[in-house]
Amino acid sequence: MIVFITGATGGLGQAFARKFAAQGHKLILTSRKPAELNTLQKELRTDILPLIFDVGDTKAVQGAIKKLPADWQNVDILINNAGNAHGLAAAQDADLNDWHMMIDGNCKGLVTLTHSLLPGMVARGTGHIINIGSAAGEYPYPSGNVYCATKAFVDQFSRALRCDLISTGVRVTNIAPGMVETTFSLNRFKGDAERASKTYAGANPLQAEDIAEAAYWITTQPKHVNVNHIEIMPTTQAAGPLQIFRG
Repeated sequence: MIVFITGATGGLGQAFARKFAAQGHKLILTSRKPAELNTLQKELRTDILPLIFDVGDTKAVQGAIKKLPADWQNVDILINNAGNAHGLAAAQDADLNDWHMMIDGNCKGLVTLTHSLLPGMVARGTGHIINIGSAAGEYPYPSGNVYCATKAFVDQFSRALRCDLISTGVRVTNIAPGMVETTFSLNRFKGDAERASKTYAGANPLQAEDIAEAAYWITTQPKHVNVNHIEIMPTTQAAGPLQIFRG
């Protein structure tokens, strides 16, 4: 199969690439970081087509898809993994640029890739779109504001796609991880390693490989089985109580 993975040089993206490469699948890997993508390509022993673009750049995405070589056009699995969190501030104190970056990556980029590859899947009567959401799309938290909203969008977009694709043979899954130890927090805190490390300290969080295992399992189910939504948390994490402010 041909597996298209966005954000391939991030922690989850690399785990997805390694898992599917180990099973002998061909990979289309995207990233904004050519040097890191080149390093990953050298590591993996499978056919790889690297693409350099920012998923938030619609023209770049569409241009890259249109230029796919003939033997790479029939994408079987799209893993919409690219996206990130930027900042962790209360809404009234947040940087608007951070909000726009999250919307561009987590929502705009995801729908652009889906829109570009979905018609081919429908025409072939087969395919699987895996969107990487977050437990934050279900359980909001203080200062999560736009990040939580973008992941709620991913969940509802995935569910709505299922409605449209019910008769096509194309499957859609939203994977909603809880705490996973990757570079996620380092990016959120703009390179502040000390602050990022405190996010995971003593929590025994999930690892990227745990999510990759789930993604692979989902794609290996029989064609008549669609896993609509799967939420995965470490044993040490659970949803908290509602907040009450008493003035």
